[in-house]
Amino acid sequence: MTPSPRLSVLDLVPVRTGQTSAGAFAASVRLAQLADRLGFTRYWFAEHHNMPSVASTTPPVLVASIAARTERIRVGSGGVMLPNHAPLVVAEQFAALEALAPGRIDLGIGRAPGSDPVITQLLRVSGPTAEVDRFPDHIADILSLLSPDGASLRLTSGREYAISATPAATDVPTLWLLGSSDYSAKLAAELGLPYVFANHFSGEGLERALELYRTEYRPSEAHPAPETFLTVNASVAPSADEARARALPQLHSMARLRTGRPMRQLETVEEAAAAPADSVGDDIIAAMEKRWIIADPASAAAELRTLAARHGIDEIMLAPIGGSYDSEPTDTTPGREQTLELLAGELPVA
Repeated sequence: MTPSPRLSVLDLVPVRTGQTSAGAFAASVRLAQLADRLGFTRYWFAEHHNMPSVASTTPPVLVASIAARTERIRVGSGGVMLPNHAPLVVAEQFAALEALAPGRIDLGIGRAPGSDPVITQLLRVSGPTAEVDRFPDHIADILSLLSPDGASLRLTSGREYAISATPAATDVPTLWLLGSSDYSAKLAAELGLPYVFANHFSGEGLERALELYRTEYRPSEAHPAPETFLTVNASVAPSADEARARALPQLHSMARLRTGRPMRQLETVEEAAAAPADSVGDDIIAAMEKRWIIADPASAAAELRTLAARHGIDEIMLAPIGGSYDSEPTDTTPGREQTLELLAGELPVA
């Protein structure tokens, strides 16, 4: 049998009809604690802004909350969108997180804005730290600032000025570079950093990105060999029919995003089932379904094993997208919890 990959979780903290942000956060805490008990490897939060269906606006805050409520699982960002933030702020936040949960913190960094142009401008009002073309320099700055030795600036007076993300650091979070393009793969290879392909969002160019990363990888002291995994959307239920019914709210939301339509809170399963047919949206949904894992437990596990073997990876990060029925409590996400539980029963995740 094909070896089973390790499993991890990517959480966007989805918000459904009738659910408050408090309910969405409570549901994510429960999901993270479940992943911890089941033996999943890591639990990451994405950064998105001004989206009615996504509450994960501040990964460092969420990471701190989940790290305090779990025992062993690694917790991190998937990712912090660096152009929105000053490198020193990111370094300080994750250095503090590493001190709070030693050996359990991942700092995943991306280059995309995570929102629309208006919000991007508001996030980047601080000025030149948001220059996207300086992304490689800012990654290097964060690596230096996080190191126990810190970094230094040469002032106009000629004096050296020492800077450290946190005093007396004994360890640093693991920095991962995230992306869905040749650019991110090549930069991760050049810097000798672990790399994650955002397959849950795009899926296009996966093979080429992984090949570039592996063939151009330059070993670093912290990472002598390339290390990579990919993300995938997943809805797993006792039957394939239920898995698709629970996946449909997220499929509809992604179709609206890709066609430039107004975003809203995620539909419930009943609302998604009652939605009128849409030829353009249905075509997009059919294409997405081919790349997502929407199946019963045995079939989903087989798909994940095949995916891992095809791309030569030993870890897959699931974005559990199972929606909720009207009757299900708004401080839980039974569809997402079910996905993790059923896969853990088929794949040895610990």
